[in-house]
Amino acid sequence: MLRPIQGIFQAAEYPNLLVGLDEPDDAAVWQLDDERAIVITTDFFTPVVDDPYDYGAIAAANSLSDVYAMGGKPFLALNIAALPPDLPAQILTEILRGGAEKAHEAGVVIAGGHTIQDKEPKYGLVAVGFVHPKRFFRKGGARPGDLLILTKPLGFGTTTTALKREVAKEEDVAEAVQWMKRLNRWASEIALQVGVNAATDITGYSLLGHAWEIASLSHVGLHFHWEAIPFTAGAKSYAEQFIFPGGAFDNRLYFQDHVRFDPKLSEAEKMLLFDPQTSGGLLFALDPQQQQAFEQAAENVHQPYWVIGEVTSGGVIEVN
Repeated sequence: MLRPIQGIFQAAEYPNLLVGLDEPDDAAVWQLDDERAIVITTDFFTPVVDDPYDYGAIAAANSLSDVYAMGGKPFLALNIAALPPDLPAQILTEILRGGAEKAHEAGVVIAGGHTIQDKEPKYGLVAVGFVHPKRFFRKGGARPGDLLILTKPLGFGTTTTALKREVAKEEDVAEAVQWMKRLNRWASEIALQVGVNAATDITGYSLLGHAWEIASLSHVGLHFHWEAIPFTAGAKSYAEQFIFPGGAFDNRLYFQDHVRFDPKLSEAEKMLLFDPQTSGGLLFALDPQQQQAFEQAAENVHQPYWVIGEVTSGGVIEVN
């Protein structure tokens, strides 16, 4: 679909565009001067939860996440919304209020945007941030021996799908919502302070999909320890019922050739690692010599994290 436009924009013609054309990453980066670059991204989606305020807050946190995944500090955003005219005004207001209050929490001002009418709600942000042109994160750069750090548990896709099927427990949904609403701000600031070799956020392509982006762009392999990977409380139960969004099966089809699983893992356990996440955590490749500094910085701001594996010299992802 994109091949016809491949030749229109050539990276050599835009020397200030540091990220955006040559290799895929979480956001575009445009250098302004020796000290500043602009990070810009956009994202929006249909509701993943029933509460309109939570939906707006999750969508905003998710949109800002790509700026954090680049090591940037967001400061400006625009609303993107498609809203059904037959929905009560209070519901539409709550969606926008959820997004606005989450942006305010992040130190971001929403200065307008664009809204159209549509049959199903869709909401998100254009997010703009600043980053130093020589100190932003990339997906490429992971080195053999690096630790793999994850800053939120997995399980959001299977839990929200269980909600849509009306079989989810209220407490499981509440836990997933709190994680999805959590900004990746502090995790990004810690990584910027300590220094990481590669970074991305875990969203629609799942843990394994986004991990493969790091592996392929860094020309390395990754080794994940199943028992070290965190999940929300109800995730494994819903997985055992094979309750997954369609994207999980797409992810498996697309990325499975790059993954080697321990034969002891069940099909449900494998699928959990292909589960699309909404507003998931950040995944870092961290030099083990920096682990103590990372741990101390995380403790100072009460940022949870899990060491879930390491970078290898192989060209595949292994899970055991």
